[in-house]
Amino acid sequence: MPTQQPVRIGARGSKLSLAQTGMVQRRIAAALGADPTNQAEVDAVAPLVIITTTGDRVQDRRLLEIGGKGLFTKEIEEALASGEIDCAVHSMKDMPTALPEGLCIAAIPEREDPRDAFLSHKVERIEDLPHGAILGTASLRRQAQAMHLRPDLDVRMLRGNVDTRLAKLAAGEADGILLALSGLKRLGLGHLPQSLLDPVERPPAPGQGALAIETRVSDLGAPWLEAIRHAPTAVAVAAERGALTALDGSCKTAIGAHAWLANGSLHLIVEALSADGAHRFRREGSAELSASADPQGAARDLGLSLGGAVKRDGGDLILTPQ
Repeated sequence: MPTQQPVRIGARGSKLSLAQTGMVQRRIAAALGADPTNQAEVDAVAPLVIITTTGDRVQDRRLLEIGGKGLFTKEIEEALASGEIDCAVHSMKDMPTALPEGLCIAAIPEREDPRDAFLSHKVERIEDLPHGAILGTASLRRQAQAMHLRPDLDVRMLRGNVDTRLAKLAAGEADGILLALSGLKRLGLGHLPQSLLDPVERPPAPGQGALAIETRVSDLGAPWLEAIRHAPTAVAVAAERGALTALDGSCKTAIGAHAWLANGSLHLIVEALSADGAHRFRREGSAELSASADPQGAARDLGLSLGGAVKRDGGDLILTPQ
């Protein structure tokens, strides 16, 4: 067993958070010299510290009504800043663009499939839902994109963990629901969707499918972090979060962004919609990265540029009414 001090990992207590944190925990443990197949060794060198957040406790209202995405990270970041934990594992799409002083996103592992998934016991696609059908989602972006495609749908707020939402679908509270495919796959439920949404036609949330490993800035150079970094994912996420920053993105703004790498170039699509889906503003572009000395910086600049253009195009139309 290694003699290094344990790396304490903070995470939310939901089944999905524990599943994705467990993946990272085993990689950190391996980087520290433990056998990743021996859970006792893994827990000894990289113990999990479960922290319940305000976003977990309040399940009957949309995030925009109770303070935004930061409610999934606030208590964990407080534990990180105070030294109770050494790193935190978050879903990247839950991360605000501005972090507390002294904290940083130190590593981004390889991304899971970023697409949205459509689940229903009645039809195969959103397009096939009957007039006036109920579509459940807690995401303003998914709501706006669905209503842009199908303004006749009755889109209703549906919060809760994945199991809760699946149970509500089974109970007939909705004719269809939208969830992140990445979360379903990490829970071993990747077979459930009836169809997947095209990420070019309906871009997912910036950073969807990626994980953020947050640490104190002073720990940024820790050797074990290098073992879990994935450069292509970091570049794509930098572009998407650049767009998010330019659009002042939060859960009060319906923003989608999808970046991908091909043949040394980065491609990015950014869109923002009015809450009712009646207005949609899109920009797309690319950047040559093969010769760039700072691919993440170039990616972020592309995101800032396209996001800024969408913001100018959309103006007040993309701001959610209070």
